[in-house]
Amino acid sequence: MSKEMFNPGWKIELRHLRHFVAAAEHGSFRKAAAALGLSPSAISRCVADLEDQIGASLFHRHTWGLSQTHAGQRFLVRARKAIRTIGEGTQEVASAGRSEHGRIRIGIYSSIASGFLADLLSTYGQRHSKVEIALVDGNPAEHIAAIRQLTLDVAFITGAREWPDCEHEQLWSERVFAVLPRDHRLARNDILTWRDVAEEAFMVSETAPGQEIHDHLVRRLADLGQHPDIQVQQVSRDNLVPLVALGRGLTLVSEAMTVAHFPGVAYRPILGESLPFSAVWSRRNDNPAFRRLLSLAKATAAKQQGHQGGTGLPTA
Repeated sequence: MSKEMFNPGWKIELRHLRHFVAAAEHGSFRKAAAALGLSPSAISRCVADLEDQIGASLFHRHTWGLSQTHAGQRFLVRARKAIRTIGEGTQEVASAGRSEHGRIRIGIYSSIASGFLADLLSTYGQRHSKVEIALVDGNPAEHIAAIRQLTLDVAFITGAREWPDCEHEQLWSERVFAVLPRDHRLARNDILTWRDVAEEAFMVSETAPGQEIHDHLVRRLADLGQHPDIQVQQVSRDNLVPLVALGRGLTLVSEAMTVAHFPGVAYRPILGESLPFSAVWSRRNDNPAFRRLLSLAKATAAKQQGHQGGTGLPTA
C-alpha cells in the first residue's frame, strides 16, 4: 500500500493477513477454513473486517468461490511479505532468547586448560553452539570496571569478596601448586608445605596474576620469618613455566594449569592451599545468552557442592 493509503486508526492484526492470504491461495472461504481449522464464516468475517478497515474490496464473491480484485492482488504481495517478515523476526528473537544466537564476553583469571571453567564452557558450547564466546584475560580490577560498563558480561575471578554495583557468587575452588624443575630435590615429595619452599627463589609474571602471587608469597613466607626472594619476569604466565625448567626459580599455579605439559617441570600441591573462584556480573545485564551461562554455572557448582574447601588466595 502507498503511504497515502495508510490510516493510523487501523487495527489490522496478523490473523487478518493470514486469513486473507489463505483465502486468496485457496480461492474459497470454505477451503481456506479447512486448511486453517476454522469455520468458513470465521474466515469470511475476518476478511470483511480487513476490507472495512482498508476501505477497499479484496475479493469478488462468486457462487463457485473467490477471485481477487485489483486491490486484492496488490495487497496480497504486501500481506505475504508482512507475514514473512514477522515470522523471521519472531524466530530471530526466540533464538536469541534460547541463546541459540548471540555473544558473550567473559573475563578470565584462570586457565581454561582443565577444571570447572573448561567444563562449563565445553558444556555451554555443546548446548548453544551458535553463541559466540569471547574470552578476555585481565586482572580483577580491569574486569570489574568492564562489568560495570557492560563491556563484559561476566568475569570469573579469584576470591569471594563483594564488589559495589555488582552481583557475585562463589562457584568453585582450585588447589594451589608449586612448579619446580623435575630434577629439584623437592620433586621427590608428593605434597609440599610452605616451610619446604621457604628458602627457595620464586618468579612471578608482570601480568595477572603475578602481583597477587607475589603478595601471597610475601604473607605466607613472612609468617615463617622468611623474606622471600621473588623475581618479576617480563613474560606471560604461560612462558613463566619454561623458565622454571631452566632453573631460574619456582612459581605457583592453580590446579587448572597443571594439565599443561612442559618439559622438565613438576607440579606439587601446597598443603592446605586452595583458591576460590567467583562469578561477577552486573545486575543490569539482560543478555539472554549470558543468563543461560550463569544458570548453567550455578547448577554445575551446586552439583559439586561439598567438594570445595581450603584457604584461598586473597584478591588484588
